[in-house]
Amino acid sequence: MTPWIPDAVAPFAAIALMAGVFGFFLLERFPAELIAFCGAALALALGLVGAKDVGAALSNSAPATIAAMFILSAALVRSGALETAVAGLGRLVEARPMTGLVAFFLSAAAASALMNNTPVMIVLIPVAMGLARQASISSSKLLMPLSFMVILGGTCTMIGTSTNLLVDGMVRDLGMPPFHLFEITPVGLVAALAGGAYLALVGQRLLPDRGPGVADVGSSSRSWTTELFLPEGSPLVGKALTEIEALERKGTRVIDVLRGDQSMRRELQGLRLEPGDRIVLRTRDTEIAGLREGNEKGLTLTGTEPGRSIRTELTEVLVTSRSRALGRTLRALTLRRRFGVYPLALHRSGHQVAGSPDDLPLEVGDVLMVDGPADGIARLSEALGLVSLGRTDARAYRRNKVPIAIGVLAGVVLLAAFGVAQILVLALIGVAVVLVTGCVDMDEALASIDGRLLLLIVSMLILGSAFQSSGAMQMVVDALEPVLDRSGPLVALILVYALTSFLTELVTNNAVAVLLTPLAAGIASQLGLDPRPFAVAVMFGASASFATPIGYQTNTMVYNAGGYRFRDFLRVGLPMNFVVGAATVAAIAWMWPLRLPG
Repeated sequence: MTPWIPDAVAPFAAIALMAGVFGFFLLERFPAELIAFCGAALALALGLVGAKDVGAALSNSAPATIAAMFILSAALVRSGALETAVAGLGRLVEARPMTGLVAFFLSAAAASALMNNTPVMIVLIPVAMGLARQASISSSKLLMPLSFMVILGGTCTMIGTSTNLLVDGMVRDLGMPPFHLFEITPVGLVAALAGGAYLALVGQRLLPDRGPGVADVGSSSRSWTTELFLPEGSPLVGKALTEIEALERKGTRVIDVLRGDQSMRRELQGLRLEPGDRIVLRTRDTEIAGLREGNEKGLTLTGTEPGRSIRTELTEVLVTSRSRALGRTLRALTLRRRFGVYPLALHRSGHQVAGSPDDLPLEVGDVLMVDGPADGIARLSEALGLVSLGRTDARAYRRNKVPIAIGVLAGVVLLAAFGVAQILVLALIGVAVVLVTGCVDMDEALASIDGRLLLLIVSMLILGSAFQSSGAMQMVVDALEPVLDRSGPLVALILVYALTSFLTELVTNNAVAVLLTPLAAGIASQLGLDPRPFAVAVMFGASASFATPIGYQTNTMVYNAGGYRFRDFLRVGLPMNFVVGAATVAAIAWMWPLRLPG
């Protein structure tokens, strides 16, 4: 503590600082991570924290674990494993929207009961984004409920969240028997059912429609029209279109099969492929990238030369009203002969493309995906008056890596759940495995880490340290202790839960659990009550954070991804705090008698 901040003033300064940060969060005039970072810097300037506290925040395992789990999640995305999961759930959502979404949320809660909810959330965010697009709704309608259900699922077992394990360790230190794995499950199920019912009946009406959030940007691939060639000797000769997995993937649809000069469009259902057939299909850029790399045996993009040694890149070029390519076909332009550039696919907004893209006169607004050397693409753009839109970020799925990606993530989560090693250690080992095996490359790994989220988490850890080390949290607790001492058993239990839940909205939940567990046990002993249900109340209250995006990590993760505002969490989460809190306290009082026997 610096000399100009007396010890007697420090708690009030910390409370004022936390209130100011909270107020700026509500105003939303600046990004949340910038507000938190400036608050942490001010805490440093005032001497509320020192270099040691900052070092402790930076060395905290949570940010490093999240960064590692981001990379493992990226491995699932790049291998196509998540796309497969989205496709399966998406078909259920298409057929029975409500059933599909309910199944998704229940699966999320069940997974978080047996796994640390941070990696569960990281893995499920892109799945929720895909389901939102599948159901034609805003991602903001799904991401906040997903976070809430993951939180509730984590309360159902001792390994669902680190807070439960922390309270259990403190209970042992206080001389009480340890909690067994499923001892708190009945209370967790009651809380989850109450919270789920609130979200289904009331919460969905309060959820905002923010349109595409940060995680939506660039996530909806354009639909491209391209043409594939079936060479002599292809293993696909004689097969029906429905027997070829590459043509049955989500987002891919066969438009026509050209056999010589004849269109087989009207005979697609029973058609058997022959050598030389050209398959016209509409698909996504990721699939085109995979075809370009020769990932689909027996199929090649028309006009390309597999195995070229020359360095090329995928680029998108736009046809404008001044383009000299306007009204001409790709076949007539002979891009390959003139510039060494291969036209791979065509995107045309507003209406569907029919027929081979090679034979379609180009229109204003058409976008071509071309493959070639940088100098060839530059010459093409200049000669034909096309506008280069830059290199496409589409990359082929590495579907042969799916077992590795899934196996690594499952191994990390399960080994951590059974206490074989800390999740950070396991996650870092998992990152090394997915990098070495090529599930994800280094550029993709680094790009997958959300630096803004990590800055927000570290800054809030520093602010939490200031609130705790300055004595501000102890001041709040001391002010309420006389009220707790004069209360009856049930009222005391309610106040302990409410205080824990309130503080968790402002400070990291583990810090709240550390301070309040011994306090709650001491108050229970003074009142002649069993301290065990009070420890459970702290355990659940420290997880039941729904009213702000900063109280619990999963809320922070969806805050930017869903394009939410701070007040969105207050509107949806504050009533949920009361609903879940009432159900939890009632279940605790039912499960454990508050008074000691005799």
